Amino acid sequence: VSLVVNVASECGFTDQHYRALQQLQRELGPHHFNVLAFPCNQFGQQEPDNNKEIESFARRTYSVSFPMFSKIAVSGTGAHPAFKYLTQTSGKEPTWNFWKYLVAPDGKVTGAWDPTVSVEEIRPQINALVRKLILRKREEL
Repeated sequence: VSLVVNVASECGFTDQHYRALQQLQRELGPHHFNVLAFPCNQFGQQEPDNNKEIESFARRTYSVSFPMFSKIAVSGTGAHPAFKYLTQTSGKEPTWNFWKYLVAPDGKVTGAWDPTVSVEEIRPQINALVRKLILRKREEL
């Protein structure tokens, strides 16, 4: 189970989201769940640093333990293929930083939320997918 998020270091949503995302990663990851963070500078130029500086900031400031990918575009014609897929399958394209896409183990997008929706609000859906995954693995044993 993955929660794919376009992140930015200088956004008004940065502190709240990074703290909540790390808490989620700590509680559910890394065997059955991962936050996948994709820095993006498309909205308000709020991710101006290079990849190394972005990762250093997130790890130093929020003790982030989830994967941090290279900075990419997440919307428009130049969007990274992963975000094109997320946008096409969810019907929702990021319009700001900290859009969240919940992806099931089979690769299907099961939900998409803008930054005004907190991580806590979508936690029940994340927990349900993780629980389903754990039960399925248990049955396979």
